[in-house]
Amino acid sequence: MSVSEVKPDETLDCVGLFCPQPLFQTKQAIESIKPGQVLEVLADDPAAEEDIKRFCRRTGHELISIRRLPDGVQRILVRRKKG
Repeated sequence: MSVSEVKPDETLDCVGLFCPQPLFQTKQAIESIKPGQVLEVLADDPAAEEDIKRFCRRTGHELISIRRLPDGVQRILVRRKKG
């Protein structure tokens, strides 16, 4: 399955929020979805990309993709780890 075919189960809009809010809200949102489900995070904070990458490495959640949209917003897809 390609990244473009991945459909998020939930979307978290963090546009306009700055560090550490996108990371805190991502942590909360990932805990509210079922294992294996995908969370889409929309953020325009430059620190969000590195913070969420680090969060995924530390917790074992799968970072599927990070894509910058034409308006400067980052679209980050994270799959909650199973088990």
